[in-house]
Amino acid sequence: MFDHAPLQRSDGEARIALRDGRIAALRQSGSAKVMLPRTHSSVPEIVFLNTSGGLTSGDRLEYSVTLGAGTRARATTQTAERAYRAEDGPARAIVTLELGAGASLGWLPQETILFNGAGLQRQTRVEMAGDARYLGIETVVLGRAAMGETVARLMLEDSRTIRRDGRLLLLDPLRLTDAALARAGGMALLGGARAFATLIFVAPEAQAMLPALRAELDEPGVQGAASALEGRLVLRCLAADAWPLRRQMLRLVERLQPGATPRCWQN
Repeated sequence: MFDHAPLQRSDGEARIALRDGRIAALRQSGSAKVMLPRTHSSVPEIVFLNTSGGLTSGDRLEYSVTLGAGTRARATTQTAERAYRAEDGPARAIVTLELGAGASLGWLPQETILFNGAGLQRQTRVEMAGDARYLGIETVVLGRAAMGETVARLMLEDSRTIRRDGRLLLLDPLRLTDAALARAGGMALLGGARAFATLIFVAPEAQAMLPALRAELDEPGVQGAASALEGRLVLRCLAADAWPLRRQMLRLVERLQPGATPRCWQN
């Protein structure tokens, strides 16, 4: 009998730093790529891509953006990330975002699609200096409705940590397991939804924007709620299908940062 060869795992790392509107550092290896496509906007658009086509057991993916003082940019992913069945432990993804004083970043990745049996541990770490501004969204879709897919088994650990000048500003953890999915029809969890999203806005005017964002929560088929404290706002949405949720999130992004929608979201 021949021993089974170990399965090949993907390992990708893409890092980019911008200062004074120019690339100050760039590194990419393995399955992770980073691009700066030409746009008609004065704000650079950073696009990350995982060429492995998805994540499964043992895969590792790391994205990093560093903005120098006063630098503005938005960053996204070229397509939805996919997490497939993971029988031998979860895949791991790390996103590190560093903003210098006066910098402004929109972290606007496309959806993460979780297939049945997926395992994913993801950490998003945001380090902000001085009066930096941050807008971030994260959308998760449980299977593809158009393909008739259902998700009954998975392990998702997804956390977002935001610090300003080294002090913790926001900690937003999520853990979704088989047991949670079994009772996900309850309103305390997903309420039967198969797509959900979180938006975080950190800026001096964040609390003042709360009424305007609540007024925007009127997309048919989407439920949402928002709360805010001084300098930061958190909004969450649920939907039975990913498309109305995407439309809702795009409208919210445009309300907070007009013209910030990444070009690849519009394809």
